[in-house]
Amino acid sequence: MSPLMSVGDLLQADLQEDAAHRDDGLCVVGIFGKSNMQSGPPKESIINTLADKHIFTLFGGPEDGTPDSHIQAFYNQESRVLYLLLSSVCDSRQLLRACQSLSAGTGHSDAHDFWKGLERQHCLHLLYMFSVCHVLLLVHPNQTFDVSYDRLFRALDALRQKVLPLIRAVIKDCPVSKEWKVNCRPCPPRLLFVFQMNGSLKVSGNGSESGGNPDKPKKHSPRRRLQHALEDQIYRIFRKSRVLTNQSSNCLFTVPANQAFVYVIPTVEEDPVGALLGQLRSNCILNEQDTTTSVSGPRRYQQMRRSARQSGFGDPGSMSMGGQLVDCSLKEFLWQHVELVLTKKGFDDSVGRNPQPSHFELPTYSKWVQVASRLHQVLISNTEEEIAELVTKVQGQLKVLEGFLDADTKFSENRCQKALPLAHSAYQSNLPHNYTTTVHKNQLAQALRVYSQHARGVAFQRYALQLHEDCYKFWSNGHQLCEERSLTDQHCVHKFHLLPQPGEKPDMDRNPPILNHNSRGRSTSSCNCGRKQAPREDPFDIQAANYDFYQMLEEKCCGKLERIEFPVFQPSTPDPAPASDQAQRLPCEVTGTGDAERLKEPSTAQSHTPGDTSLSLALSLGQSTDSLGPYGDGEGTDTQVQQKRPSLVDRQPSTVEYLPGMMHSGCPKGLLPKFSSWSLVKLGPAKSYNCHTGLEHPGFLPGSSFLLPWDLVIRSRSEEDAGLTEPLDGGTSSWPAPNKALVGKRGSTGGLGRSRRRDDMARVFVGFEYEDSRGRRFISCGPDKIVKVLGPGGAKDPATRVLNTDMPLYIPSPSQGRGLKPHFAQLARLYVVVPDAPLEVTLNPQVQPGPPPCPVFHPEQTDLVLPPDSLWVLRFPYSYSTDRGPCYPPKENQPLNNYKVLRGILKATTANPPPQ
Repeated sequence: MSPLMSVGDLLQADLQEDAAHRDDGLCVVGIFGKSNMQSGPPKESIINTLADKHIFTLFGGPEDGTPDSHIQAFYNQESRVLYLLLSSVCDSRQLLRACQSLSAGTGHSDAHDFWKGLERQHCLHLLYMFSVCHVLLLVHPNQTFDVSYDRLFRALDALRQKVLPLIRAVIKDCPVSKEWKVNCRPCPPRLLFVFQMNGSLKVSGNGSESGGNPDKPKKHSPRRRLQHALEDQIYRIFRKSRVLTNQSSNCLFTVPANQAFVYVIPTVEEDPVGALLGQLRSNCILNEQDTTTSVSGPRRYQQMRRSARQSGFGDPGSMSMGGQLVDCSLKEFLWQHVELVLTKKGFDDSVGRNPQPSHFELPTYSKWVQVASRLHQVLISNTEEEIAELVTKVQGQLKVLEGFLDADTKFSENRCQKALPLAHSAYQSNLPHNYTTTVHKNQLAQALRVYSQHARGVAFQRYALQLHEDCYKFWSNGHQLCEERSLTDQHCVHKFHLLPQPGEKPDMDRNPPILNHNSRGRSTSSCNCGRKQAPREDPFDIQAANYDFYQMLEEKCCGKLERIEFPVFQPSTPDPAPASDQAQRLPCEVTGTGDAERLKEPSTAQSHTPGDTSLSLALSLGQSTDSLGPYGDGEGTDTQVQQKRPSLVDRQPSTVEYLPGMMHSGCPKGLLPKFSSWSLVKLGPAKSYNCHTGLEHPGFLPGSSFLLPWDLVIRSRSEEDAGLTEPLDGGTSSWPAPNKALVGKRGSTGGLGRSRRRDDMARVFVGFEYEDSRGRRFISCGPDKIVKVLGPGGAKDPATRVLNTDMPLYIPSPSQGRGLKPHFAQLARLYVVVPDAPLEVTLNPQVQPGPPPCPVFHPEQTDLVLPPDSLWVLRFPYSYSTDRGPCYPPKENQPLNNYKVLRGILKATTANPPPQ
């Protein structure tokens, strides 16, 4: 008798058989089924009963272990019976291990795949047992037949038919008969059913039915009648589903036609004292039936003791009571089938008019081991490299099980397949022909909502991914809109396309087509000097926005005007490269929200605009700017600030790397762009501007083309000294000279007194011009006010207000359209009329086109001194962009005060040298 071991170890072990039984045949009995939460599983206890040995513990095994299916083997050489016990997830202990192996975060689909993997493994082990066993015992923990076995057996039969050619190739060299090689099994196995009776069907002591007449007992006991009823039910179900047919050789298994194939284990006696007394009585009292027993002496006592030791599996009603037939024991029930195998009679289970005999072979142990080892390598272990290809093919045939066993997945797939067309319709509803990623994602979210309303089950995620792929394919197959946005934050209207290379022509017929970007947005803009307007396309790059359009108009309008050129990149190599991203981003990371304040503070401290209170007070007192405290040190303070904060062009600019964007406060030093986004041109002398008629340029709103006056006092040192040293003693010498005023008299200290000479005052004209997308232009006299001159005389508002505050970069256009979307006018130009006077007007524009941390943009050269007697026009960039992307115009709900031109754009100082 061999010890208990796994079937893999048994097949690999070199088991030494007794010489007396070496050539005898071997009967293989397989046991499988389900078990409940009892401490002693019925399957293991059945082997203990059949072998009359304490092989399996009745109080549970080790708690650790894997939930995988496994087969244990016990070989009883005396009786020539090999028991194979299958433990799978159908057993309570394996089920508990499987639940413990699942983590808490396992999703529904992953958990389903885990359980179905264990079920497929269980099916492969069952197929192995159906291929190597003569008799199979199906054990069930109650007395009700589980109809799910019908689906399981049909799945096993279909799987067996699929893998049969593969198995034949495996065992073709084994020393067995041809019939075994063809059918891949020693015989059609006979399937027996063992049920456990629960307490609800407890049989009374006298064997009569409850409520019946005890004087007229039935021929069969209730347990036997239950067995007959279960046999009829099982046979009827399997015949109906064609698991059982007339020809047994074509079936997965057979059931005997004239023998019992169902056995019901009675309920364990609930009274332990009564159970012990009953066993004692059965061992000590000699019944009449014992006289017919051929065995005598100690052997007879041992046989009686063994039959009484079947706890739960014995026969309390096995004695003849009132004429009833005696119920057999479990071992007797099984042994009548085993004897047919050991005596080589085989099973003749075919029925019908022309029953065909089925093949049968009783192998020796060595022959059976050879066949079972080959099948074990293919179906279970999968360790041999020689048959790796066959193993892969067998695993590929497991898909046939899904249609029988995975009803959840089949239902889920049907539901999800019906939901997919509805989701596709939801995605394609109200779609334009070409659309962006945002529209695609929104429509996909709507499609997923519709899909989730109808789809159910474990296939939900798989078909949701398919919906993603289908929608993406629909979108990318000629419906994808170009994702590029213009500098005004509008998408290109073309479908996905490529940009033409230099010298290449657009080609609509190619796939994808070669086209330039186009948002179908058109606007009207003026040239550098502002004297000519032209329509323009919505730009997509900074060069087209700030350079190419104005260069095109220069040929027609302002190409011959005098200008101040801003420095640009001058390459020294034929293939210059843009500066690296890290070199550009390092200064941007240092400059944060305080860039505007740090750049604004020096300009405010140095400001020579009349808006400064110290300058206004000095001018009103009639003092020279050279004698003022702040302005006396103005040049020295300016020099000190410039030394602390040197200009970006102080060092020699690079001739190898250029700046890919525009100049701003976060740019590295020594880099210049390939073109300038700013323009400074001279329209003519100062007298070319008439303050009574304003600018005679197209597009200005009526009365809004007048520049604002900026009055500056210019006085020489000699005149001031002469006026201040006049004697005031009342004599002839005290009379004032012509055009001279006495100090201290009314009006003598006023900056614009009547007696002051006109030559002592200089008037500068300043104008901030705004232009909207429809070409309407106007001059602003404040952050929220437009110049409006109705009569002659020009603008009356002084320029101090616009010079002493941050002017907005965008303001609402005074002529709104009919639509709900507001129109903004953008600061386009700055007009400066510098008179012919000893005056220096310095230009230093600084623009912050967005909320912090947006950098401050400035021209390539700062602190430009405008020559006198001239009308200058500074053209601001149409769009602003850094190396990280463009700065888009404000939306409807964004505050406009974050988009501004910093104060201090103009500074004025006297041109006279300071006194020695």
